[in-house]
Amino acid sequence: MNPNWIVPAQRLKSLPPYVFARLDELKARAREQGLDLIDLGMGNPDGFAPRPVIDAAIKAFENPLHHGYPPFEGTASFRGAIATWYKRRYGVNLDPDNEALPLLGSKEGLTHLALAYVNPGDTVIVPSPSYPAHFRGPLIAGATLYQLQLSAEQDWLIDLSTIPEEVAQRAKLFYFNYPNNPTTATAPREFFEEIVAFARHYEILLVHDLCYAELAFDGYQPTSLLEIAGAKEIGVEFHTLSKTYNMAGWRVGFVVGNSHVIQGLRTLKTNLDYGIFSTIQKAAETALQLPDTYVQDVQERYSSRRDFLISGLAELGWNVPKSKATMYLWIPCPVGMKSTDFALEMLQTTGVVVTPGNAFGEAGEGYVRISLIADRDRLGKALDRWRKAGIRYQPEEVLAPLSTN
Repeated sequence: MNPNWIVPAQRLKSLPPYVFARLDELKARAREQGLDLIDLGMGNPDGFAPRPVIDAAIKAFENPLHHGYPPFEGTASFRGAIATWYKRRYGVNLDPDNEALPLLGSKEGLTHLALAYVNPGDTVIVPSPSYPAHFRGPLIAGATLYQLQLSAEQDWLIDLSTIPEEVAQRAKLFYFNYPNNPTTATAPREFFEEIVAFARHYEILLVHDLCYAELAFDGYQPTSLLEIAGAKEIGVEFHTLSKTYNMAGWRVGFVVGNSHVIQGLRTLKTNLDYGIFSTIQKAAETALQLPDTYVQDVQERYSSRRDFLISGLAELGWNVPKSKATMYLWIPCPVGMKSTDFALEMLQTTGVVVTPGNAFGEAGEGYVRISLIADRDRLGKALDRWRKAGIRYQPEEVLAPLSTN
């Protein structure tokens, strides 16, 4: 029993339940009831990390030098691999000693950056919908959030002209993410040029989450914020090895960009953690050095699943455009259903787990996110279950009464 005088800090009270933790509870109950769950909820890639990555980890694990505390700023060899990867992928030069910092996954860094740079009451611009860490971190830091509403009509692309002048004047940070989680939207290079000009004009720190940099399809190549002239002066960019390299549980990512901002985040982290296990950093180095053929195989795997599921959903009434990137589909709920209700119905009646769109912010209401983290056989079983349960989508015009004229 908890005494009534043990009260959590206000920052904890301000946080709603984390949707994926809640989904874990519901999944556990469903499994207790004997349901064979097809979990398409989290962005948790299926399968092993690449064999060379595993071998590198085993070799490093057997070296006693890697069992002590790692350097706070990460190993020099991993930072060097990050800089080399950036040069190869984007033609961007980075100083590995000052412009790259390994992280315990990008979520950790995105959240801690807010603690390092946001004072209570500071205004932070965050699109809605967006990855929860983009707004949870600022909330923990006591920020005043300005939620920039995105919409399907605008292809889920940020429209900078809708930001009120007074908000832009007082904003301190601006989080954004393309290719986008959860909407799968992509942004043209021109958008990145516009947002850099916007941030420089209003003196706003840009925080770009590029964790789906390599999960791009049909010849599409995502833009790095740091490719844009002047971006490094006012921005940082986050990456993770979780998605491309099936290393979600390894907890390894990195941030690159403005050296002063990275130093501030490093200072905070030296007081909170001891960095990433050196063995994992050696494995991460290996991942970043894998040949392009590995990435091409990953892209083919996800694009094949994308096409298969879009085709199956079309038979159930959904017209889902082909996403150019990410490992998700973003689909509207049946007319009249809320996101949470639809996700719960899917779980309870079919044993298929999807994520309600409102978990990503108010503008995500009316949608669910489906992760392409199962092979085509399992995706086919999910479609069969939906079909048998009568789960379909009908646009409003189909449901509207016929005209009597």
